Amino acid sequence: MRRIPGLLMVCLSGGAALAAPAAELPGLGPDSHRSIVDVNTAPWRILGRVQTALGGRCTGFAVAPTVMVTAAHCLWLPTTRHYIQPRDVHVLMGYALGHYRLHAQVTHFVIAPGYDPENEGGTAPEDRATLILDRPVVTPGDLVPYGEARMGASAMLVGYPQDRAEVPYGDIACQINGLAVNGLIHHDCSATRGDSGGPLLVRQPDGQWGIVGIDVLATAGRGGFAAPLPH
Repeated sequence: MRRIPGLLMVCLSGGAALAAPAAELPGLGPDSHRSIVDVNTAPWRILGRVQTALGGRCTGFAVAPTVMVTAAHCLWLPTTRHYIQPRDVHVLMGYALGHYRLHAQVTHFVIAPGYDPENEGGTAPEDRATLILDRPVVTPGDLVPYGEARMGASAMLVGYPQDRAEVPYGDIACQINGLAVNGLIHHDCSATRGDSGGPLLVRQPDGQWGIVGIDVLATAGRGGFAAPLPH
């Protein structure tokens, strides 16, 4: 895991064999508070586990019936210095304990312009990949609208973290701490490796939940940063 001054990258880890005790994982801290969520109910029906034929795992979320978003660094292979082939990326919707609602194959993906996997810290606001799928994974009614991040607003962040990779697990009682000058959204949600690519949801003024960003970075203690969504 590459260290960035003041930050730790919430990057894709290779599997259970690499799992570390929760206390040692970035983004959690001693006061972490997470729970299992039901991914077959709103707003979490958009959530999917993004995994590769090489054993890597991250989190993603649907923004259209056949389109998902995840963190771009999840698709980068440091050993070859290339992105993984789309045919080797799969999405499991509603995954929990080996069961899932449906499986979709990625046909191609688009990395956000400006993202450089060899300069993770400097280009983190663009750490975004759009996945095009071979079949619909949600209905239009399942989709969660984009929202606005406001300091102090209630937030939620759920994914498939390294220490609980077999269940949708996350923080449903956190908040937005502020916005960085480069556009990154600072939150205090408990999230770590494997949560990368998960949606940061924020309670909007009308009481509804809206997606404001994509989980990409973790701090040394509880919390991290999300890359903003394109407008």
